[in-house]
Amino acid sequence: MRIGAIEIWPPIVLAPMSGVTNRTMRALYKPFGLGLTVTEFVSSNALKYGSKRTMEMIDQHGLERPVSTQLWGDDPQTMAFAAKVVRECGADIVDINFGCPAPKVTKTNGGSACLRDPDRCEAIMRAVVEAVDCPVTMKMRLGWSEEQLVYIDVARRAQEAGVKALTLHARTAKQFYKGNADWEHIARLKRAVDIPVIGNGDLDDAQLAMDRMRASGVDAIMLGRATLGNPWLISQIRDLMEGRAMQPAPSAADRLRYAIAHYHAMLDEWGEVRAVPQMRKHVALYLKNVPGAAQLRERLMRLDRAADAIALIEETIVGLERPLAA
Repeated sequence: MRIGAIEIWPPIVLAPMSGVTNRTMRALYKPFGLGLTVTEFVSSNALKYGSKRTMEMIDQHGLERPVSTQLWGDDPQTMAFAAKVVRECGADIVDINFGCPAPKVTKTNGGSACLRDPDRCEAIMRAVVEAVDCPVTMKMRLGWSEEQLVYIDVARRAQEAGVKALTLHARTAKQFYKGNADWEHIARLKRAVDIPVIGNGDLDDAQLAMDRMRASGVDAIMLGRATLGNPWLISQIRDLMEGRAMQPAPSAADRLRYAIAHYHAMLDEWGEVRAVPQMRKHVALYLKNVPGAAQLRERLMRLDRAADAIALIEETIVGLERPLAA
């Protein structure tokens, strides 16, 4: 897949996830087979006022390139200003967020709330495209509700405005993450526009991801929550895309060894005070399907020192491998 002059291979994109896809996580997950990584979605207003926390959110290593920075907001001029800022800070692609359904975003008419006004969507897209010298992309949902499915209208406006690729999460904003993503809508979108289309939603199995990609005809897929605690899903999809047998999932003990590596990387970059709270949710996901996972998660949530958390993970690894040794 090409987005403007940027070649994306494999055509696997890491979704922007608030509080998750910081530079450390993107650099860790990139080698598994991501063709494109995306920052946490950031507020255009926060960039306008020079928020230090927001500037950290758009920071990058360089290891995870190409990197797309995703912006949300409802004002075309502010979005254009923010696009210039993130481009100056190294974004290879600027992505517009018309997809987030979180109340903290939609209550200010950002994210998927913009889909209630396609004219405003178009104004934002045109302003951002004119503001930067790099490709602009856009991610959206089907519409605000089942009664307002505007995705094809907004996609055609995006193409006319100069947007270079589209991502569709096949749910409405009102659905949030409930129900199933309807990939038939993604197939319809692919047939309706000429620019690349990236499909997103419920891709938690490598073979299923390939089947949906082929059936819909999309140019790439975007993976989000399914990769958390399981970056090996990315490698499995890449194997199938490149014509190889899919590598097996790692053992529970090996998953937890990687969790420790993830923990150390977070500590090195962010320090204990910031790393420990973030790693609670990551380690909880690495623990999926481990015997006694619920009790382990509960213990982990009570630990405030990284050394104690890592010791608990190491103790769990020993417990997992003891029966094998016997």
